[in-house]
Amino acid sequence: MRLKLLLSLLLISGLGILNVSLGQGKGYQLPGWAMGGFVRPVGVNPVISPNPASTFECPMAKRSWKWEDSDTFNPAATLKDGKIVVLYRAEDNTATGIGMRTSRIGYASSSDGLSMIRLPHPVLYPDNDNAKEFEWTGGCEDPRVAVTEDGLYVMFYTAWNRQVPRLSVATSKDLIHWQKHGPAFYKAYKGRFKDLASKSASIVTTVKNGKQVITKIDGHYLMYWGENAVCAAVSDDLANWEPVLNDKNELKELIRPRDKFFDSALTECGPPAIKTDKGILLLYNGKNSKDENRDKRFTAGAYCAGQVLFDLKHPYEPIARLDLPFFRPMADYEKSGQYIDGTVFIEGIALFHNKWFLYYGCADSQVGVAVCDPSLPTLSDPIPDANQN
Repeated sequence: MRLKLLLSLLLISGLGILNVSLGQGKGYQLPGWAMGGFVRPVGVNPVISPNPASTFECPMAKRSWKWEDSDTFNPAATLKDGKIVVLYRAEDNTATGIGMRTSRIGYASSSDGLSMIRLPHPVLYPDNDNAKEFEWTGGCEDPRVAVTEDGLYVMFYTAWNRQVPRLSVATSKDLIHWQKHGPAFYKAYKGRFKDLASKSASIVTTVKNGKQVITKIDGHYLMYWGENAVCAAVSDDLANWEPVLNDKNELKELIRPRDKFFDSALTECGPPAIKTDKGILLLYNGKNSKDENRDKRFTAGAYCAGQVLFDLKHPYEPIARLDLPFFRPMADYEKSGQYIDGTVFIEGIALFHNKWFLYYGCADSQVGVAVCDPSLPTLSDPIPDANQN
């Protein structure tokens, strides 16, 4: 184990090889506005896997419960006290099939971004609280987290009551004890969107004094959100959000899936967006269609990762977008588990020791990590030839 960790640290320091050994085809040089490429550390992944030994006193079951027995995936990430903290979705084994178990949010910390120390209990879960009607019995899914300059952590997650998925908000000062604020859009426009099926929020951040923090755009907090298309919402208090509408008084869609591309079925927001000198950079998850509109270079139904850049002065206007994924399912652990079509579902990013650590769900079953060193230009994941899949 020590040898594997040493090899991983050498790779992150720039002494390792590129990703090209993991898949057929060749990687490409990313444009200057994009982030990456990202390298999978050798011998480390997956960094979080299910643990049937973890139990807690479940308010729903009213007894001790194995809360991460089945799958652990779709993680958020941030920094706390000089360490990376990963908040990950964990599913119990109460039922079979994607979306039929109960999800809770677990906590893991790391002093190197690679080896994890986990708490034995979840930190966010369905409870007898103000969010019960939104979270029982599906739970709390797919967190994204970011922090303000004064140290308030803001988590966006999907509250799932098995009827309507709702994008919800919670805040914390320590990443362990959370205050739930309920569905993000519940009060907007006199409740017009309170029952809207919504998920996947990427709040806009910036790098200030070497730290990634939540920032305002045009005097308001801004997030991109959605899975069928990327939409936007604004807030003055981080808890209550107002979706951005178009001139027809409907949700304004900023980007949509594209026929014959890797994101032909879905464009689902990933980790917190980042304000740069070139624009606002959003990393997102693109799902490949399973019909004739799919990109035949990638497996039907696969989730690959893309990037889009929005204009700084007009943050709802995309000005650049990758036509190819920069990150895609290649390793065995990314193509086996609940989602065998292949998934690298990106949700967590942390700036740590001047490198970007990207945390992602592997086939809806485990958590992986990949690292980008901005000082060492790296190719994207290799792109397979047409008709290969």
